[in-house]
Amino acid sequence: MPKVVFFTFTTKKGCFAHVLLNALDMNKRGYNVKIVIEGRSVNLVEEFGFKKHPYHKLWEECKSKGLIDCVCEACAAKFKATDAVKAQGLKLEGSMSGHPSMADYIVKGFTVITV
Repeated sequence: MPKVVFFTFTTKKGCFAHVLLNALDMNKRGYNVKIVIEGRSVNLVEEFGFKKHPYHKLWEECKSKGLIDCVCEACAAKFKATDAVKAQGLKLEGSMSGHPSMADYIVKGFTVITV
């Protein structure tokens, strides 16, 4: 089974939505797929959590399937998104100087895709 992890850095909602779409498609095809939310994209956690948001359903489906692996602890703190991350029950990760480590995923056999 292929293993893929998306590291999102973008605040472009359409690009972020495509990560969600691809993660769901890969999951449906049997891939072991994860999403790591990094950089300024941590600000989309709260926004996509609003029921009125056009991408809310995609966001919730990814969350319910456990595809959102973690959110960058340092970036969430810097961009004041920590409360929103915790409110949605997402894991904060900071094992690499406050950030999630791509190398940790590579060691586990994941292909890293950055957006």
